[in-house]
Amino acid sequence: MGPYPEPQRPPDHTTDTNVATCPNCGQRNRVPACGPGIPRCAQCHQWLPWIAAAGDRDFADVVASSTVPVVVDFSASWCAPCRMVSPALVQLATERASALKLVKVDVDAAPAVARRFAVQSVPILLLVDRGQILARHSGAAPATVLRSWVDHALSGTAAGTRHG
Repeated sequence: MGPYPEPQRPPDHTTDTNVATCPNCGQRNRVPACGPGIPRCAQCHQWLPWIAAAGDRDFADVVASSTVPVVVDFSASWCAPCRMVSPALVQLATERASALKLVKVDVDAAPAVARRFAVQSVPILLLVDRGQILARHSGAAPATVLRSWVDHALSGTAAGTRHG
């Protein structure tokens, strides 16, 4: 070891994992933030909700590598409406476990990503599929409204933007 510290390697974000409890059998499973395929329960093989966090360093990998459409939740820990909408987003990700991925971005911890998508208030939701933004939603909403927003955007009938 020389007089200079060893360079820090950026973490391998493909190994970042969350733990998801299978809604079918209760088994706790590690779910990678990004990677090929769609997560399944190791015990009963049912689809798992795919919920990941992303920041400035790994946003592109976590979102672009997804094999299913992604709801990106731009939020902040101090934001009351963000905390209100979070359970509805988790419910939606659980209901659509094999068809939708939820990626949470803390705008305070990931300012470059927030700037890239012109996030000036929170919560802001984006629906992204294969790198294309299909729709944008401003403000908190109940699960029924979010479900309808996702369905319309994926069917191609949405205007693409909703402010509320």
